[in-house]
Amino acid sequence: MKKQNVSDAVIRRLPRYYRYLDDLHLKGIVRISSSTLGGKMGITASQIRQDLSCFGEFGQQGYGYNVDELRSEIGHILGVDNQHRIIVVGVGNLGRALMQNFHFREAGFLLEAAFDVSPALIGTEVGGTPVLDMTALERFIPEHQPDVAVLTVPQSVAQSTADRLIGLGVRGFWNFTNVELSSPVENVRFEDVHFADSLLTLSYRITAR
Repeated sequence: MKKQNVSDAVIRRLPRYYRYLDDLHLKGIVRISSSTLGGKMGITASQIRQDLSCFGEFGQQGYGYNVDELRSEIGHILGVDNQHRIIVVGVGNLGRALMQNFHFREAGFLLEAAFDVSPALIGTEVGGTPVLDMTALERFIPEHQPDVAVLTVPQSVAQSTADRLIGLGVRGFWNFTNVELSSPVENVRFEDVHFADSLLTLSYRITAR
């Protein structure tokens, strides 16, 4: 399977392909052409073929794509079948909402624990996941080796918390702190989620229409 020199734009389209194919799979659709899939997603058929060619050969001329097979292949590329371990750091309103409503397992992640400094939260469970004291990180992370930390802590402690987790071995961060985090440590990856950026993009579109 080819994976070299894949652009960030292609990588960011893969979850959209997976989401649309998953919906088609649930509807019982067996086969789809690149033009039909592109029409649903608002991109060209040639773009789809070009994106998928980064990872190998998919589909057949005149036949299109087998929905279930392509969904499985893209899921494999995205690592959905890897069952990454994930923790939540910061169980305020946003952290709690994610734990209660986001389907981590469907995205290939096993939510193992959450951490907070509030005595009112420590020792409780949110959606069946235990909330532990932040002081337990130094014991928990080496023992369980989570792949990713969801950061929903205040901005004032975002970088220091990330540095602490990186020092313990965490290399992936789903960052909701609205702070651009960084690290000199090799192979640390941040996926920053900025709600304001998305809302301002919508503002531009409704203003410019």
